[in-house]
Amino acid sequence: MAKINLIVCIARNGAIGYNNHLLYHLRDDLKHFKELTTGHTVLMGRRTFESLPKGALPNRRNIVLTKQNLYWPGTEVFSSLQDALNHCSPDEDVFIIGGHSVYRDALTLADNLFLTEVDDTPSEADTFFPKLKRENWKETAREHHEANEQNERPYDFVTLHRISK
Repeated sequence: MAKINLIVCIARNGAIGYNNHLLYHLRDDLKHFKELTTGHTVLMGRRTFESLPKGALPNRRNIVLTKQNLYWPGTEVFSSLQDALNHCSPDEDVFIIGGHSVYRDALTLADNLFLTEVDDTPSEADTFFPKLKRENWKETAREHHEANEQNERPYDFVTLHRISK
């Protein structure tokens, strides 16, 4: 099976979105996301795809999950996570990029988590990352960044590797 990675920008309270938009627009987080996912597969739900300002992400294989009979340029569409993963090669790096239900379904399959932990609790949020059992994961990297003119809040880039399923 392909290597499954979840990548998410997450607030202290687990919040990840509001009204189908990201909570934070940290320039360095977007750059980090691009560096990690370029040349690989990104897999997302329909609403996450529809929230992307320019459609399919360039230089990546874009997979969208939907039960509707829809198609977008530059994408492959599947009706379930398992069906999509069955169409990925064993040596493929797949990055799950949202939303909540896709994260929830993929969390038990994930090999790695790439988190941007934002030191903030938003006043409004309607989408949250699934509850994470930290005892199943080993933190292998953490890089702290203070807020600055291009990044409104302090944040950490955190890498977790699964130690048990």
